[in-house]
Amino acid sequence: MDIRLNKAIAHMGICSRRKADELIAAGKVKVNGKLVTEMATKVNPDTAVIFVDGMRAEQQNIPTKKQQISPKYIVLNKPVDYICSTTNEQGPSVLDLITAENYYKTTTDDIKQQINSVRLYPVGRLDKDSEGLVLLTNDGELTNRLTHPRFKHAKEYEVTLPKPLDKKSIAVLEKGMDIGEGEFVRGIEIKKTFNKGRQTIVTIVLREGKNRQIRKMFGILGYHVQTLRRTRLGKIRLTTLPVGHWKFVGKSDII
Repeated sequence: MDIRLNKAIAHMGICSRRKADELIAAGKVKVNGKLVTEMATKVNPDTAVIFVDGMRAEQQNIPTKKQQISPKYIVLNKPVDYICSTTNEQGPSVLDLITAENYYKTTTDDIKQQINSVRLYPVGRLDKDSEGLVLLTNDGELTNRLTHPRFKHAKEYEVTLPKPLDKKSIAVLEKGMDIGEGEFVRGIEIKKTFNKGRQTIVTIVLREGKNRQIRKMFGILGYHVQTLRRTRLGKIRLTTLPVGHWKFVGKSDII
């Protein structure tokens, strides 16, 4: 049965129908290898190959009016070298880590059933060379709320630098700056700095998230980012979750 393309994308857990329409209009959706920009397009979700913003979207069971897909929310402590993607085309995916063996507690049959019964998608992206908190879910509406700039959900990071951060640089970072090619980014909040031997640990809060924004901002000011670790997304914090491990959380823990 053919359904509207935005509905198929939403039921795949990628984003809301409204956000799907925006992505279609922006030329970021392909169906069976062809670019689609007409929002009224209909597809067969069982046979169509859909790519959204360069990532292949995989079909979940489309619910009837009497059935709804149970939303799942997973927090992962992503190691370096894993990609926030649903495929392994550019390297190991964060989805490869969502296994029973990597669950943060003793695994049960119920846990195995839960992770095998639903298709999850990463919310936003965290660079391959960055680590820390990644949220995965099949809740398209929540994904839209957390990634759309107008909601201004805070993301907190720990940045390791090879030298102290001076006051002049802090002022520029908090005011906002041009990061190249005419792209201006808003200021970030510098919560605290901590000198650890020859290194400096800077805790920052970001309310937008352009590609490699943090590394570009510090780099322009002459600071090489040695490590970048996300510790908070919305309300949820990484806390003591071991690297490479994951756990279930509730929606109320996130927003």
